[in-house]
Amino acid sequence: MNKAGQLLTSLLPVALLASAVAFSAPALSKTDKLIIESGDSAQSRQNAAMDKEQWNDTRSLRNKVNKRVEKEWDKEDAAFDARDRCLKSANVNAYWEPNTLRCLDRNTGRQIAQ
Repeated sequence: MNKAGQLLTSLLPVALLASAVAFSAPALSKTDKLIIESGDSAQSRQNAAMDKEQWNDTRSLRNKVNKRVEKEWDKEDAAFDARDRCLKSANVNAYWEPNTLRCLDRNTGRQIAQ
């Protein structure tokens, strides 16, 4: 074998090794960062925060409405009981005033204590 052939056979494994390293180097450089996609983004967090805020606001309004309805119902319930007592009163001058929800005296127009 001549010197050129010997040189070629001795450099062939080195050339193959160098080409293998050259192809693997870019692959190694791309794995230095790991990105995990969870589907969570700033926009979805913002939307979730806005939804929660809206829910809290509507819950607050529902509570106010419910308290108001309960207060009105209590008022009507008390008026119903007062009307019942007024109509059953022994006082013949007592009458029920539906506009003011009070038991009044026919002669004086004053409210009758029951």
